[in-house]
Order: sequence, then structure tokens, then C-alpha cells
Amino acid sequence: MISATMRDRPSTIADLRKAGRISSQEIVAAIDAYMRDPATGPYRFASGHSLDLAALVSASPAFVMVERSGPHEKGFRTVLAAAIMAAHPMEP
Repeated sequence: MISATMRDRPSTIADLRKAGRISSQEIVAAIDAYMRDPATGPYRFASGHSLDLAALVSASPAFVMVERSGPHEKGFRTVLAAAIMAAHPMEP
């Protein structure tokens, strides 16, 4: 019989959202904050978790593909949302 090990704590932003620790509105606010100022420091969620959005963008090759296709804010926001959901934030 195969058994899955449960984690003590959620590990990604998606896990934290599913657990109710971070809201969808906070994720949208994080995206908005990055879009206003890509050089801003780490984004802190109300739960105390934080995520360095600039580092997330610079580390993902997906953003290079989006930028090559031209300045499409909607596409960039979509890729950013996916990257945020998969990211592992710093714990409070």
C-alpha cells in the first residue's frame, strides 16, 4: 500500500490560498504592486509570509518569452500569477 506523507504546513502560495491563509485579493494586490514598481522589495502578505517578486521574475525563463512577444500586460500578469502561485514564500 502506498501512503502519502502530509506536510505540516502549506509550502506554496497556492497551498496557502487553499488553506485560507492568503486570499485571492492579496495575490492580485501583489501583482498590482509589482506592475507599479518592479524594483520594489519583497511583498508581504497579511499572514506574514513574504515573496520577492523581482527575484521571482528574474529567475523564470517564462518571463523572457512573454517580453519577447511584446508589451502585453495581460500576458505578463497571467505568467506572474502562475509564478506566484507556484512560489515558496518566506515564512513569518
